Amino acid sequence: MSQDFNAAYWQQRYQQNQTGWDVGAITPPLKEYFDQLENKALRILIPGCGNAYEAEYLHQNGFTNVYVADVAEAPLQRLQARVPDFPRHHLLHQDFFLLQGAFDLIVEQTFFCALNPDLRAGYARKCAELLQPNGKLMGLLFDTTFEKEGPPFGGSREEYRLYFAPYFDFLHCETATNSIPPRQGKELFMEVRKLGS
Repeated sequence: MSQDFNAAYWQQRYQQNQTGWDVGAITPPLKEYFDQLENKALRILIPGCGNAYEAEYLHQNGFTNVYVADVAEAPLQRLQARVPDFPRHHLLHQDFFLLQGAFDLIVEQTFFCALNPDLRAGYARKCAELLQPNGKLMGLLFDTTFEKEGPPFGGSREEYRLYFAPYFDFLHCETATNSIPPRQGKELFMEVRKLGS
């Protein structure tokens, strides 16, 4: 893989509005999941958060410990502009793989598919490392292959199980039933719990 998907690469994509993955709002599967969460004090991390509509939704619905991380500064600035009372110290301008902390929930939304596929096993390991006992990782993964070279990079349920099974128990891993129309039948809803919890 010749392209280095580093901070400069993503910053440029945001500055040039080359953000085809961005649907401009929280997607239905994540909204539905968040709506059934009762503990508003959960420590939630959204890595590779992009424009972070998920964080905005959670914040507006009373969740007080939502953290977002991105290597590009532009999307973090956009979130701050849209949601001025979002805590500044919860905006992490940082490489996911260098993050520290202990979270109850990690939310996956178009970050995994943006990573060089060589980093997928490391992503699964890092998620487990960042989660507290009983912590969960949930979100959407593409269950398809793309004609153009990524990002985004596709994959399959079987492939993803290989990455996550060493660190997590699978609670759900099935085709999302309420994806937005362009992604209908091409997304997996995944919820996994850290092993040993």
